[in-house]
Amino acid sequence: MLSVITLPTINYTAILPELILLGGMLVLLALVSVIPKDFASTTYASLTQCIGTASLVSSLILWHDVARNGAFQAVAQIVNVDGFSVFIMVLVSSILVVAPAFAVDYLKDEKIAGVEYYILALVSGAGAILMGASNDLILIFLALEILSIPLYVIAGLNYRREASGEAAIKYFLLGAFSSAIFLYGIALVYGATGSTNLASISAFLARNNIVTPGTLYAGAALMLVGFAFKIAAIPFHMWSPDVYEGSPDGVVGFMAAIAKVGGFAAFLRVFVSALPTISSIWEPVVWVLAVLSLVIGAIVALSQQNIKRLFAYSSINHAGFILLGLVAMSSRGIASSLYYLFAYSFVVLGSFGVIAVVAKTHSGSADINSFRGLGRRSPVLAVIFAIFLLAQAGAPFTTGFLAKFYVVSAVIETHSYAIAVIAMLSAAVGVAFYLRGVLVMFSGLESSDSIGSPVENPIPMSRWIWSALTTCVLVTVVFGVWPSPLLDFAKSASLLFR
Repeated sequence: MLSVITLPTINYTAILPELILLGGMLVLLALVSVIPKDFASTTYASLTQCIGTASLVSSLILWHDVARNGAFQAVAQIVNVDGFSVFIMVLVSSILVVAPAFAVDYLKDEKIAGVEYYILALVSGAGAILMGASNDLILIFLALEILSIPLYVIAGLNYRREASGEAAIKYFLLGAFSSAIFLYGIALVYGATGSTNLASISAFLARNNIVTPGTLYAGAALMLVGFAFKIAAIPFHMWSPDVYEGSPDGVVGFMAAIAKVGGFAAFLRVFVSALPTISSIWEPVVWVLAVLSLVIGAIVALSQQNIKRLFAYSSINHAGFILLGLVAMSSRGIASSLYYLFAYSFVVLGSFGVIAVVAKTHSGSADINSFRGLGRRSPVLAVIFAIFLLAQAGAPFTTGFLAKFYVVSAVIETHSYAIAVIAMLSAAVGVAFYLRGVLVMFSGLESSDSIGSPVENPIPMSRWIWSALTTCVLVTVVFGVWPSPLLDFAKSASLLFR
């Protein structure tokens, strides 16, 4: 007798943002396949922004639905639609609205102005959203690959530059290795609990006392390693500086933001939602990862001359701060981490946008001396970059200050005073290399042996760059002065963990 396969009922509204991004990607592919005429890069960027906006609108509609009717699960209980997943949807969609504007001029100048980057960005964004919404380890692994594989290609997008190809190879090899470790961890957790569903794993561990938990602990450790690689936490950061330095200037900001968002979304979802009963085992490990990232990220950044490598180690330091929310293991801690993640995404997008503009006028050089005298050459651009640098340093009236304040407050609330002190000392060290960038920009004229044009020539920027930089500055300053809307949104996103 033949068995009947029962297919799950699919609520397409629950996965509408992902469908919009993937459907938009197919539309772009169809356009370039069917229409023989090549479109301008600005057309592809505009269409990508429209797709990102549609995804953002659908995410906000889901947020209103969750706020009014409560969280729910869909597609055979493997997709969560709650405050947390909707927060990630809104953040990723917002990134996809802003990021294409930073890539237009760079791709055009490098003669790689096709549709490839925009298609890859949409696919990677869909993967990041799925990582935040997944309620099953298998779906998280698939989402991880959907997020990561396009980023490997984006890193090598400028195939004419050897450094870009080298970045892609390093990212791919280490990424594949970490994915295999993560998958092995999933297998061990399944062997210990009999399920890959996060809710089922949590319920099983709450009801049962495992006599020999070695398999479970090993699985959790391997999954933690996989996530630590994605967020570039020390000692799993080795790919980050080389990939940041070698990746195309106009797209590395998107890579940095989307990888952090997707990695942390799944990290928080798995360990806080599925493995809270063994938090006494994994929390000390996360504590060590956070401390190493805070300390080493800040110290090594001090010695960097290449601004992209400096930001790579800076991102490692930021990862340490975001991990403080997980160390706190509280609703306030998770909300603080999410606020930090939102703030970091726009600061890093804007920072790399400025770096791409300045590097273009210095034959692609991203040396910190390329910024010398920028305050006289392009004062508005220098002020914008100074805002981003000061925000990352934690200056008042920016999202960076509040982000650091909230995560440190969260760990103090749980009496984790030692790591709070380490975090504050790390922030003090960070002020040194961020202020160094500000001082370089507003120091004197460039010396005669500097690379590039004299300071009398202003740096030209298109309306695409101006609009994107303006958006990033507004997010950084407005939510730094008036944090209530974003903070309330982050607090509602932590509802799952209460």
